[in-house]
Amino acid sequence: MDWKPYAASLAADVTHPGSGWWEAVRRTPRHVLVERWFAPGGGGWQAVDGPADPDAWAGTAYANRTLVTRVGATHADRAAPEQVVTGHPTSSSTEPGLVVSMLRHGRLAPGLRLLDLATGSGYSAALACHRLGDDRLVTTLDVDPYLTRAAAERLDRIGRHPVVVTADGTGELPGAFDRIVSMVSVSRIPATWLSALAPGGRLVTTIAGTGLIITADKTEDGGARGRVEWDRAAFMATRTGAAYPPPLNELFVSTAEDDGETSVSPFPVLDVMQAWGVWSMLTLLAPGIEHRTGTGPGGSRMTWMLHADGSWARATTRPGDRTATVHQGGPRRLYDLLDGVRWRWIEEGELPVYGARVTITPEGGTTLTRGGWAAVL
Repeated sequence: MDWKPYAASLAADVTHPGSGWWEAVRRTPRHVLVERWFAPGGGGWQAVDGPADPDAWAGTAYANRTLVTRVGATHADRAAPEQVVTGHPTSSSTEPGLVVSMLRHGRLAPGLRLLDLATGSGYSAALACHRLGDDRLVTTLDVDPYLTRAAAERLDRIGRHPVVVTADGTGELPGAFDRIVSMVSVSRIPATWLSALAPGGRLVTTIAGTGLIITADKTEDGGARGRVEWDRAAFMATRTGAAYPPPLNELFVSTAEDDGETSVSPFPVLDVMQAWGVWSMLTLLAPGIEHRTGTGPGGSRMTWMLHADGSWARATTRPGDRTATVHQGGPRRLYDLLDGVRWRWIEEGELPVYGARVTITPEGGTTLTRGGWAAVL
């Protein structure tokens, strides 16, 4: 396969010739790092074998898209032909443009020691090795031993040799680092990140269940200060087991016909997870909400909100309507929280979360502030 023209096209798509990342993208053979991946099919996910169709492999590997490489506990490398795997994605080779964006937020420079959290396919580590010019400055870490073994072997094939570590990214970290860039989201900044960050060091991460990128520089007291960036990103959350906890299917089924407390929202049904600011604000108010969308009778739009504490909401907007009929129950009124966020956007013209200042204590306690608004993680 002549992969170089494909990589050059990808570089032109996600960066530009004047960027320090141009050559890194252009010279990194992503296809070697992602030989098999999952695509939706058969009512679940089915593995696609890249080498079986080199042209399709090149076209997919060098597209600016995320490739799911692991579903539940099954990696695409180990999935049988025609096997249908069900469950939620648990690892991927992230969209290259997003990888470059996260690394750019890290402000990498020659001589700096980088911790690349969530090895995945090894692509982010490969780009960082090229950018820093010394593979020994890059440590890449993942909780899954198969992922780290496979990535290390494939990185070796393309001539890259970062330090590859199998460990829990929220636990003790293997050394001190000038930069920590996480390609996995956290609900709260681990204290171990602050202790492993060198004086003046910088961390970059996303917050679980949101589209928020946090950048922060270490302060003299051992904490960090920074901001919520104006661009957005969402990653899979950290995990300690082979897969994520199961979705709230039982609550979904048990409340499907429940009237609960009925009301009318002045707003039509919204696909919350496509409205990044609303989604992020709502998660800060009630972390852990699970969102679902669908179509009801007569083509009506429907949405569900579920929480592990037993709270639930179901809303329907019929064709031609601009309001929603809402049913909700449990200890919290989730839909009321959503309507409150939407009212705030209308009244103020924006939501305060993007561009917010970030203050992190040495213990990882994180506060976001903007104007008179504040949220604590």
